[in-house]
Amino acid sequence: MVEALITPKMVSWARERVNWTPEMLAHKMSVSTEKINAWENEAKLEHPSFRQAIELSSKLHIPLGYLYLATPPIEKVPLPDLRTTTNRLLGKPSPEFIDTLYDAYRKQEWYRDYLQNEGLPRLEFAGKYRVTDDLATIASDIQNTLGIDDDLRKNSPSWDSFLTSLVSYTERSRILVLRNNVVGNNVYRRLDVNEFRGFAIYDDIAPLVFVNTRDYKTAQIFTLIHEIAHIWIGESGISNLNFRLKDTQQSHEIDRLCDSIASEVLVPRNQFISKWDVAQTIARNIERLAVNFKVSSFVILRRAYNLDLITRDVFMSNYDELLTKIKPKSKEGGGDFHSLLKSRNSYTLVSTLIAGLADGSVSPKEASILLNIRPSSLRGVEASFD
Repeated sequence: MVEALITPKMVSWARERVNWTPEMLAHKMSVSTEKINAWENEAKLEHPSFRQAIELSSKLHIPLGYLYLATPPIEKVPLPDLRTTTNRLLGKPSPEFIDTLYDAYRKQEWYRDYLQNEGLPRLEFAGKYRVTDDLATIASDIQNTLGIDDDLRKNSPSWDSFLTSLVSYTERSRILVLRNNVVGNNVYRRLDVNEFRGFAIYDDIAPLVFVNTRDYKTAQIFTLIHEIAHIWIGESGISNLNFRLKDTQQSHEIDRLCDSIASEVLVPRNQFISKWDVAQTIARNIERLAVNFKVSSFVILRRAYNLDLITRDVFMSNYDELLTKIKPKSKEGGGDFHSLLKSRNSYTLVSTLIAGLADGSVSPKEASILLNIRPSSLRGVEASFD
């Protein structure tokens, strides 16, 4: 047997990184717990076989080379972290979160290089405004650029169709939209909506936004526009808003503004006030306006609170009541794998890669790596565009 002379403490680090006990890793590896403990014990100098080392790296979702390092690498979050939970910064990012961020960066950088080679100019709206600019002006520009208006709402029979239209209009404006609830295509590596709802990678040629679809469909609509607002003000960031607070109470200046912009884009202030009927119950107003604006009940309730149409006590009691009515989100589905692949990787990016395969400017290896699939699966993706 050829031993893999890996570093014992790297096995411990990688195991703890995914929050597994030695017993859990032993079960995954089909070995004894004593064997795992021995691999992690520097005094015993017992090593796995090379085959087992490869399996270790696969199970623990790290490159094989990491197991040979003397010290653990520093895994940095490559975006400004604007997330808070009950006003306290979140802890160490999960491997799923880190891997999703870096996967998105790979896609964004590839698409940027592609557009530059094609000679496309910078986007006029990207970074057009600053955080000190008027939020209503920014919101209006987003609405006009993406075509978000009453006609779009009226022609959308459901929240799902409204979200589909928003994504389509966003990608037509040259913003890549990735929507996923797992790492790549690995259904066993789920994303946690409590860790993040979305993020935005600002770029004036090829910006990208990511929406965690582990969240509810109507919540995804708000997250999408929130991340788009980041592009308009030229600020990358990771988001997970505290919806129990007003937009003006969010802990970070950038998220305060993007929260307010998203609210104004989806539920314009003047229209909302004119449609709010004081003669009706709050529950009836919420139900009616959620359908009208194609947003969640939470967004309507919070909009009323932001505009001082209801008190904080009323907001909190209704908020808690709405929480009790939430049904568990069903598993991702409702379509074939190729449709899901386009949603996970951006329809624009997938179609660009397939066109590149056809004219020879993109290799099968390059396309398969970017889409997290085997090269042999590309033929089926190509056929899905016919």
